[in-house]
Amino acid sequence: MPHADTELTRPGAPRCHALLPCAGTGTRAGTDIPKQYQPIAGEPMVMHTLAALRAVARLQGCVVVIAPDDGFWTSQPVGTTLARRGGATRAESVFNGLQALSEQGARTDDWVLVHDAARCLVTPAQVDALIDACWNDAVGGLLALPLPDTLKAETGGRVAATVERADKWLAQTPQMFRLGALQAALAATAPGGFAGVTDEASAMEMAGHRPLLVRGSAQNFKVTYPEDFALAEAVLRSRS
Repeated sequence: MPHADTELTRPGAPRCHALLPCAGTGTRAGTDIPKQYQPIAGEPMVMHTLAALRAVARLQGCVVVIAPDDGFWTSQPVGTTLARRGGATRAESVFNGLQALSEQGARTDDWVLVHDAARCLVTPAQVDALIDACWNDAVGGLLALPLPDTLKAETGGRVAATVERADKWLAQTPQMFRLGALQAALAATAPGGFAGVTDEASAMEMAGHRPLLVRGSAQNFKVTYPEDFALAEAVLRSRS
């Protein structure tokens, strides 16, 4: 089986692009500014995320989808394109970002790796592992972790049932799919306001595909709640 590094050098081979939806407000984080711009270990969180993606040689570049009125960015970082096309939902922002990639010359058979701005602990090695696993796959896939804890269903604040966890995985990002296939999958849900689309894999599932699960890392968590910032900072400082 050809390695993705070898295939990338073949004339006409598909390319890999990163797409970073960055238009959310992060209300659960309890911060005064959007959480992706909250400082962690001396830098805004999104800058740690971008640094990890820029260190992946096989990524052609990164499109960052921001809100039209976003005042954080005063210049365009090297290797990054800012698209002021943030939508009302993450799915809409991703859909608009795919359009921006197409307008820049990306092909329908190119790979797009969509990553959460708030997953600032992802490593280049994890991204490379996803590319290696998905490169020859017919669908693509996502980083994920088998569910480690007992899972409960809830009704009215009380346990309604214990859910079998043997086949349950926690979805992470990046999620890697062909631009054309992901664009079509999202377009099919757009008339309904992208209902039911919680991540790119869910859109692909609705289109009848079965994305590949690629084991990720527990450290690749999404900074969501106030206590997550201290944990993310501790991990970043331990790496440096």
